[in-house]
Amino acid sequence: MTQAKNKLKVRKDFSDWLVVSDIDGTLNNKLRMLPKRNLEAITHFVCDLGGHFTLASGRNVVSLKKHFDHLPIASTPAIVMNGAGIYDFQRDKMIWFRPISARGQEITRLVLDKFPMVEAEIFTKDFIYLLHPRIFGPIQVMADHLPHQRCNSFDEMPREDWGKVIFLGVPPLMKKVIRFIDSLEDRQANFMSSSVATYEMLADGVHKGAAVHALIEMLGIPYDHTAAIGDYFNDFDMLKSVSLPAACGQAPKAVHAIAKYHACHCNRGAVGDFLEYIERTYG
Repeated sequence: MTQAKNKLKVRKDFSDWLVVSDIDGTLNNKLRMLPKRNLEAITHFVCDLGGHFTLASGRNVVSLKKHFDHLPIASTPAIVMNGAGIYDFQRDKMIWFRPISARGQEITRLVLDKFPMVEAEIFTKDFIYLLHPRIFGPIQVMADHLPHQRCNSFDEMPREDWGKVIFLGVPPLMKKVIRFIDSLEDRQANFMSSSVATYEMLADGVHKGAAVHALIEMLGIPYDHTAAIGDYFNDFDMLKSVSLPAACGQAPKAVHAIAKYHACHCNRGAVGDFLEYIERTYG
């Protein structure tokens, strides 16, 4: 037998690694289902290699939990509401939260007063409120069976713990909404497009990337062992916040431009592809 064959196999240790993944179009395929390749790769990375893996999503705690529970990742807190909060599912507790300011709430009122056909979803720490509910908002919350309350006027809304606001409407109307918001001074909020029919507001300086940085510090992970994978423009800040950013195959060119690894299409298991690359390259 050769000397190589006599060598004991060294067990790889990724306990000082953190990998963060978006959900829709990244962890899940276009049918919102989890590819077997992703499940097997995540299980291997966490259970066999000791790595930290978690999810970062625009979803609230209730919605994210449905995806979180299918994976062996409860020991690592998750990023919710596109970075407004970090939630520890083991302790069932929000451990980091950045609320929208009073000015952000006032902007919500201004938008809804000027554009009465625009809908709004207000995500608080543990609940969703629908303002001017018509089509988009009700469809979203009903598809995921999310607890929510419909409000016909802004004054019905509680003012505490706003994490995220989504403005929803047909694309031509949303273009007008974006132009109006861009014209406002002293916005004290962070705005981003998550689709042609949605425009989101978070607290000033808040995004997935800021929450990833906070999580990295909590876990004590070395920066050069941080990685993330996403598929759309609302993943930009998250991808720029880590040492090893990856883009799914179907991601826009601008997202691929900042990626260091270009994974396959989400339908073929992009997260599994990325984790296999990490083990192969850094193990």
